[in-house]
Amino acid sequence: MGERIDTRLLTELSVQSQDLNSDAVRLTKDALGDFTEQEQERAAKRRWGPAGMVAGLAGVGVVLGAGRAMAASSTTDIQALQTAASIENLAVSVYQTAAGLSFIKTGNATVAAFIKMTTAQHQAHAQAFNAAVTQAGGKAQTAADPKYAAVVQQMLPSIKAPADVVKLAITLEDVAAQTYTKNVSQVDDPNLRKLFGSVAPVEAQHRAVLLAVQALLAGGGAALIAIPTQPAMLPAAAGSVGFPDSFYSTSSASPVNEGAVQ
Repeated sequence: MGERIDTRLLTELSVQSQDLNSDAVRLTKDALGDFTEQEQERAAKRRWGPAGMVAGLAGVGVVLGAGRAMAASSTTDIQALQTAASIENLAVSVYQTAAGLSFIKTGNATVAAFIKMTTAQHQAHAQAFNAAVTQAGGKAQTAADPKYAAVVQQMLPSIKAPADVVKLAITLEDVAAQTYTKNVSQVDDPNLRKLFGSVAPVEAQHRAVLLAVQALLAGGGAALIAIPTQPAMLPAAAGSVGFPDSFYSTSSASPVNEGAVQ
């Protein structure tokens, strides 16, 4: 008999995964809060001018230097946020559709739980991006990304099994992660860089989990998709299949204006 493997490891990893998402949520809220405060200051300056702003805000204990730059949010920033919201809207729609499929509802409980948790996270991301859009003076994006909505519509008729759902979800999570990673270097506002930088790893984490699930389904290991699972039964590649790239590519990132409100 080989050395006994502690099956509590996957439970611990699950906790660590939740911790990573909790940290990301905190960073997202902080970035959104900082961006909101900054946009309010910008609006006040546009409304009152530099001198009036200093006088008006001094009454509530906030004094801003007259020389502080308060330019309006760039078109690139607004479009990037709208495109991000459109990607999140599509992800929510796909996961909600998946949750209603009979083979998901009566199939693997872990997969169903993952879909439920991930749907909630994408809803929160969409709300954060749209909150930033409206604070920047743009229109909230309530529609789905047009490019990938068309891809989803083409794929939906061929979805007959959990593996099909996983394949589609991997595509969407990868696009989201790549787009937000690239947005960090494309947007002008530092707080928006922080916002995109906090959401991107959560999407990459979703993809990693889905890649592992995909590998187990393809290898006839559906019974191993569980927490806790049977580590001794996992294939050798189980620890690396979710992370195929040394550096996360951005070659498939969506352009900032792909999902902008027209």
